[in-house]
Amino acid sequence: MSEHTDVTAGDVIASDCAGLPDHVSPGSRADLETVLNAWHSATLRLEQTHEALREEVRRLTDELEAKNRQLAQKNRLADLGKMAAHVAHEVRNNLVPVTLYLSLLRRRISDDSGSVDVLDKVAAGFTALEATVNDLLHFTSDRDPVRRPFSLRKLLDDVFGSLSPQLSAQAIDVEVDVPKNLVVTGDKDMLRRVVLNLVLNALDVMPEGGSLVATSCNGPRGIELEIADDGPGLTDDVMAQAFEPFFAAKSGGTGLGLAIVQRIIEAHGGEVTAANCPEGGAAFTLLLPQTDALMEAAA
Repeated sequence: MSEHTDVTAGDVIASDCAGLPDHVSPGSRADLETVLNAWHSATLRLEQTHEALREEVRRLTDELEAKNRQLAQKNRLADLGKMAAHVAHEVRNNLVPVTLYLSLLRRRISDDSGSVDVLDKVAAGFTALEATVNDLLHFTSDRDPVRRPFSLRKLLDDVFGSLSPQLSAQAIDVEVDVPKNLVVTGDKDMLRRVVLNLVLNALDVMPEGGSLVATSCNGPRGIELEIADDGPGLTDDVMAQAFEPFFAAKSGGTGLGLAIVQRIIEAHGGEVTAANCPEGGAAFTLLLPQTDALMEAAA
């Protein structure tokens, strides 16, 4: 059995040079060896460049396929959004007179407790329908943020204050760890909708009570706001689809709450992420970039 040996380019070059006729001068041998060495180096560089180009082509192909999938999804969502906006406007237009008639009917039957109870159930159904319409309109809204400086702590206090009856009824403890002097530049109404959606989602997963914590910091990429609960957390399936439109993890939901959150934050040039807390529960983190120009406007 022959023993395997590695043959290097230098060995090949030396062999080629050794095989030259004896009358070839040592200087010519040296020149030829230099040429062969240069040829070998160029060949190696070409092979490396070729492999690098192949890898770059594979990367760009994968990136193009991903972009095409995203574009196709955006086109479908755009068509769906136009249809949803039309339907939502038509439904809202018809809800206005119906709500008025219900109010008039309530006055007429105010002495009949049984009829009033039935009317309350009907009114609750219309309230739920109006919430669905509002979700559709917010989701299909494509307006640009109107950026102005405002206090993030005040916005959070306003949201939690408006929900205080529900928070108290569900025995939810709220902790807001946000500096009072922290100023954010963004669309206050849109960002209020973001916080409200996240808080309502947290309340849905803690019907028997729990805690809700809002924290923020001013980091190198912008202002981060985290809203965390101590509910059951997110399953892998929910984590993967949480921000997809019309994906509802709860029964009776429109599946647009988190999609609206993501759309608004992305309109601000930021991003939103979801994660499970080590001690239990889920946390949603919002990143709001604050450029130098925005920070100067907020000062």
